[in-house]
Amino acid sequence: MELYITKNEKATGKIIALDDMILTKDYPTAAGSKMLDGYMSLFNAEVVDRLTNGGYSIGGKAKVGELCIDLLGETSYFGAIERNDGTLITASSEIVKIGEALAAIGLDANGTSRRAAALNGQICVKPTYGTVSRFGTISIACSGEAVSVTANTVDAVKEVLDVIVGHDDKDGTSLSEEKCALLKSNAEFSPAKKIAIAKSITDSAEDSVKSKIEEVKSVLEANGIEVCEIDDSVLSVAKSAWNILMSAELCNNVSRYDGVKYGYRTPNYTTIDELYTNSRTEAFGELLKTAILFGSETLSTDNYMKMYDKGLRIRRIIVEKFAEIFESFDAVLLPASAKNAYTKADTDANKYIAYDENLYTAPASITGLPAVVAGGVQFIGKAFSENTLLDIASKLEGVGK
Repeated sequence: MELYITKNEKATGKIIALDDMILTKDYPTAAGSKMLDGYMSLFNAEVVDRLTNGGYSIGGKAKVGELCIDLLGETSYFGAIERNDGTLITASSEIVKIGEALAAIGLDANGTSRRAAALNGQICVKPTYGTVSRFGTISIACSGEAVSVTANTVDAVKEVLDVIVGHDDKDGTSLSEEKCALLKSNAEFSPAKKIAIAKSITDSAEDSVKSKIEEVKSVLEANGIEVCEIDDSVLSVAKSAWNILMSAELCNNVSRYDGVKYGYRTPNYTTIDELYTNSRTEAFGELLKTAILFGSETLSTDNYMKMYDKGLRIRRIIVEKFAEIFESFDAVLLPASAKNAYTKADTDANKYIAYDENLYTAPASITGLPAVVAGGVQFIGKAFSENTLLDIASKLEGVGK
């Protein structure tokens, strides 16, 4: 079971695994695609420089699904990662699980990092949008993607998050240092007293997942936290809206991969149109091609207002709904996935299963709100409430493993 695209055998001390969506000048970055196989960046991502300057070692680049938009890495040009029992896992999550790295850094746009952590009994944080620099990441959906941290313990997540959070002039969406400082582990925060369960989203999951939600609810109540169900029908619409916005932004972001400046170039062409068409046809996988076509159709003159603009309007409605919820609750509890395990048979039966699973991960992605996975479930909080969410997570360490 090969977990790395490139492994740094000399790494020592506090080792960090990087998803193959994070640019590094010392190691190739392929983003799980034939299109970028062997690509060497001229610079490091900002998070890489912050980690190395902070005394961490880069342990290598972990395999990811193509452009990290699939379920659990199954569309990778370099092959899916499966355990002996056939269950799918992501490489970076497994690297951390087996102790080869303190933590993993990923890019969360389609929820892969959170989903993998939930299935592997780990802690994962998708921080508030704009608090961790995305400079030097391979863009998927710029309006909602975030650099994530996955580790086996809450303390490890806090430690790494402290290092990478902060303003970056190179990232136009980066928030001020004052706001970013609210995520630091030494910042003041209010412990959660009341948590809402997203009822309809939870009810849509399998019984094994609902049982995990009930187990987490019992632990939280034993810690003096009130947990009750709410009507989350508005939040469930995030799935469709985010699928539209993500595909449209993805379509735009991958337009640069044309076989001319860098990346895969087909040998089968005589005209410039054939060069573009054949390079992209031969290098991109089926799911990515489908997303590109869907995004292109979304952005067409006929559909822009009907789909993309409406998606933006729905985003605003969901943001307002969360604001209403947070007037009474400190966090929203919901599953991170519909099942507790997935196999290649699941992804073969439904090639677009990742887009269906966005029911659980899209609410945090489309709003830019922070999300923390712990105990095999997911918590979404108001902006800059990472410390509150991680405090909840600390009460659940050992649950769901």
